[in-house]
Amino acid sequence: MTESQERAGADARRADGDATTGPGDAMIGTGTGGDAAIGTDRDAVSGAGSDARAVPVPHPPAFAPDSLVLNRKLPLWYQVSQSLRASILGRPQDASARLPTEEQLAAHYAVSVLTMRQALKELEAEGLISRHRRRGTFIEPRARRVSPVRLLGSVDAIVAQQSGEATTVLGHGPVPLPGDLAEYFPDCAEVTCYRRLRRDEESDEPTNWAENAVRPDIAARIDVADLERWPMTKVLRDVVGVRISRITDTVEARLADPVTAELLQVPLLSPILHYTGVTYDAEGRVVDVARIRYRGDRFSFSVTVEAH
Repeated sequence: MTESQERAGADARRADGDATTGPGDAMIGTGTGGDAAIGTDRDAVSGAGSDARAVPVPHPPAFAPDSLVLNRKLPLWYQVSQSLRASILGRPQDASARLPTEEQLAAHYAVSVLTMRQALKELEAEGLISRHRRRGTFIEPRARRVSPVRLLGSVDAIVAQQSGEATTVLGHGPVPLPGDLAEYFPDCAEVTCYRRLRRDEESDEPTNWAENAVRPDIAARIDVADLERWPMTKVLRDVVGVRISRITDTVEARLADPVTAELLQVPLLSPILHYTGVTYDAEGRVVDVARIRYRGDRFSFSVTVEAH
């Protein structure tokens, strides 16, 4: 082969190599372009992340119930419900509306799941929470921030509070079910109403007057003479034999209406204390709703709460 032929072959090989390298360079260029594209995406993500860090999205703080030291003298479910109730009503405005699970709450309070479930049932009945299957338990948006204090006591304490005064039965008999009592007696068209006036035994001064709305089947077993000797609660439990499961008491300030002013011998629209007591039997039925008006200057309410 001549020298000119060898030079021609080398030139051809270089040309082929350049052609082969060209597409390779193109592919690398594409890859580089891809890197540039990825780089652009990263910059965009990085920029978004930077903005997110600069203006964080607010998350409500998790709901955390208060701690509780249990008192073995009181029902556990009651203590847990009251502790959780206080936590709900005292929660920060921006706290999460979702409660921990039953199991988590039970572990927090060191009680059984059944006890926790009963406590939650009480709060649900009060309208503070709502429970949804498979979704969880949530604080109601309209849950009241101010609510009556509920204290647990005995039926004997109620009897003692109502005793010690001379009682006159002003009247009794069946009446159509008042509209404001319909929620307590949903299966009754009428109730038996008892009106009584109590006086201080020493001064003979009127101290309070009461209206009791009683289920007709229960009222049929009441001897009116017993109501002049004993409080209605004692008559229902010890004479009639009603198995009382609980009594819910509410005391609030009101102004004396004309009937109250006359019976209690106080000025019209003067302050009085209005007591409502709802008595439930063992089946959960309301058997008696007592509404008592006390003279403000003759009523005192004392509660002792044990810390342990």
